Order: sequence, then C-alpha cells, then structure tokens
Amino acid sequence: MIDEKALVKYMKIDKGLVGIAAEFAVASELGRRNVYAQPTFGHLKRTDLLIMGEKGRLLRIEVKGKQGDQWPNCKGISNEQSILVLVDFEKKEDTQRPDFYILTVLDWIELTKRKLREGKEKNPSGWSDAYINKENALVFPHQCGKSGKPYIGLGVEPKDITGFHESWDKIIHLTSGP
Repeated sequence: MIDEKALVKYMKIDKGLVGIAAEFAVASELGRRNVYAQPTFGHLKRTDLLIMGEKGRLLRIEVKGKQGDQWPNCKGISNEQSILVLVDFEKKEDTQRPDFYILTVLDWIELTKRKLREGKEKNPSGWSDAYINKENALVFPHQCGKSGKPYIGLGVEPKDITGFHESWDKIIHLTSGP
C-alpha cells in the first residue's frame, strides 16, 4: 500500500525569495480585508509594508517568512505604529496558503519577556547576562559575532506564538482608529 502523504513534495522556495513571497502574501491578505498595503522595496529599517486602513491611519508592517522550523534572529517590534507578521511556509505545497501570525508591540514584549524567563530557567549560565534592550529585542552580551558586537535577536517557533495565529483583527482595529 502506498502512503500518498509520504509522496507529497513540498514546494521549496529559493532562500532569497522567501522574504519577498512572505511580503506579497501579507499584502494580499490585507487587501482581502480592505487594508491598503504598499511594499517599501529597499532597505527601510523594519518596514516591509506601509498600510492604511479605511480611516486613513498609517502603520508599518515588518514581515518575516520561514520554511524551516523557526524564524531566526527576530529583533521584534520597537513601537506602537509597527506590527510584526510572521509567515510560515513550512510543509506547504505551492497551492496551499501559508500560516500567518500577527503580533503587536505589546504581544512582542510579552513573548520576549516569556522567552527570557524560560531561557534563564532552562539554561541559567547561557542566559545569565541576557536582557531586553530599549527596542524590545533580546541581547546576549556574551555571544559576540565576527564584528565583536553582541548577538541581538530571538529564534521564534510556531509553538511560541500559537495565540497570534491568523489574528488579522488586530490590524483592522489599529488601522480603524483615530
């Protein structure tokens, strides 16, 4: 007997295109919800899409896409005019819609504090000097890269953010405000 599920070949997106695919997927989903989304093309810090709701309120969207087990090196959200949308292409066929996780700055701060607390509990020596900086990003002073600067960021897995799955209403609410 042939296991048909075992025969499924998941679409592997070129590493250089995952981010672009994620940005356009988010823009499409927002358009379906009557939110105007404009890609920013280029290197505008932490802004992949500019969005505007029906009442004209502008917000910035940072989009991160993944097709592996986690979104690595997430630096998060630093202000109330920004939203983070994590797009999950893992184990999706090319005809399947990815999963979306929508986080506001308050959601991100809660997640970062929880991950810091859990990290210190599970690995006290590895996380002993880790802290959250003024931009709400985790900093690991003892883990320096080639540049000599400390590692900043957090690996996020879908299990860390299940409560934020498909929560598009957050964006609708924020763009409908005064």
